[in-house]
Amino acid sequence: MAEEYCRASHARADALEVSIPSAARTLPALLEARVSDAPDAVMLQMDGASLTTTGLREQASRLAGLLVEAGVAPGDRVAMISANRLDFVPLLSAISWVGAVAVPINTASRGDQLHHIFQNSMAKLLIIEAALLPNLATVDRSDLALETIYVLDAEGADLPDGAQPMPEPGEPIDAVAVKPADPIAILYTSGTTGVSKGVICPHEQFFWWAITTGRQLGIRPGDVLHTTLPLFHTNAINCFFQALVFGGSQSLSERFSVSKFFEALKASGSDVTYLLGAMVPMLLSRPEGPEERDHSTRVALAPGVPAQFHDEFVRRTGILLLDAFGSTESNNVIQTEADILRPGMIGRITKGFDARVVDEFDNEVPDGTSGELLLRADKPNAFAHGYFGMPDKTVETWQNLWLHTGDRVVRDGEGYYRFVDRIKETIRRRGENISSYEVEQGVLSHPSVSTAAVFPVASELAEDEVMVAIVLKEGATLDPEALIRHCEDRLPYYSIPRFVDIRTELPRTENGKIQKFKLREEGVTDTTWDREAAGVTLRR
Repeated sequence: MAEEYCRASHARADALEVSIPSAARTLPALLEARVSDAPDAVMLQMDGASLTTTGLREQASRLAGLLVEAGVAPGDRVAMISANRLDFVPLLSAISWVGAVAVPINTASRGDQLHHIFQNSMAKLLIIEAALLPNLATVDRSDLALETIYVLDAEGADLPDGAQPMPEPGEPIDAVAVKPADPIAILYTSGTTGVSKGVICPHEQFFWWAITTGRQLGIRPGDVLHTTLPLFHTNAINCFFQALVFGGSQSLSERFSVSKFFEALKASGSDVTYLLGAMVPMLLSRPEGPEERDHSTRVALAPGVPAQFHDEFVRRTGILLLDAFGSTESNNVIQTEADILRPGMIGRITKGFDARVVDEFDNEVPDGTSGELLLRADKPNAFAHGYFGMPDKTVETWQNLWLHTGDRVVRDGEGYYRFVDRIKETIRRRGENISSYEVEQGVLSHPSVSTAAVFPVASELAEDEVMVAIVLKEGATLDPEALIRHCEDRLPYYSIPRFVDIRTELPRTENGKIQKFKLREEGVTDTTWDREAAGVTLRR
């Protein structure tokens, strides 16, 4: 059954790849084609409201007219600070309609980081939600290129100097002739070192995101693709392009909610959904209930789910979990499919891409040996074009004509890849390199633990000590020493955490990613349990 499902999925994706020529792999061209095929089909839906393909094109063309009236020209950058909302995609489409470049900004950005994004992108126009104006208040705008600020939902808001309510859309205009290699967006990613880098994403990159992900998920015409992930990140924009290319519709939630997730799946009529690794144990931490099966969702793209949660999630929800590896700079390059499921493995290399696992000198290492993952695409514009205004960082990441991911992986003899760690997140303790990811898996295998984040803290000697911050499942209790004894059977002695901090929640980004840098900055606190101070001796 799984093989038949995958064959049909591959056939649909291959047919689209052949039938859509490169010149038509832009947002305006894909939208025009979708309107031609199904003018009255629902394209977007959120909170009971919807927009058809024709309605989206109408809004995009009229908002584009407004942008032209505001002086936006091809190549200009237009910044957006907004949570998920029904008019986000029309705004994104309008920006591409005039040949400009969207700069969707993380709604958590403020201060120096937000100033850097404005300064680096040289955005002339900002469209911002009134509720997020306090973010803008943290930025000194005196040295920025910003000329115009439009505020969404401005009624009753205290607008800062230079801001005005979002004007009514202008007269509809024809789309500018954009090329598949032209940038559609600059997406800022926060690295482990240095300032955020603006990834230059061409239109055709998102076409390939749609093809590779749609093939993996088995997306069919008419499918509803529901996402709770933010539209300022690659994943949710990719979801929109999957709907556009495969003839589905995108359903949005404003944000991820553990208590309302399955309710949203049911209300939207979702066939496909999208999760991040941390979200699955969060959902499983709730008491099991009938709402977990009361929906029509058949599959979820869920990169990074710890292996021990796969079977339980599928049993409780009936939703197939498929892993994958991709980044803002690359594409859906490694993936599992229904017929090659191996929980804990991110999958095999995707059609159209190549991968190598290398040592610090870019020499390929044998299967079974960990090393950095390098990637390359067979097709033009399937990857990003570098970092905006940062040629040195572009050369560094794409050295030797391979994209250096900064991720440590292991490839086995059958071509399956296993994620080990971010290279810069490896913990060095007394001569041993420790993978924070692998320690997290050992901690998460304890039945009382819902979420875990492992990170280094300063040692009294040299190098690092291992610390873990955990959130327990609802109603659970756990003695830190019991957690350490649990880990002794699952981890090398040198990687077992010395420090344990039990919390009610962990700091997260708007996208649900744990902010380890905040945990590292806090370090050992008064609430932290210290294994050595408690006199607990490890077996060796």
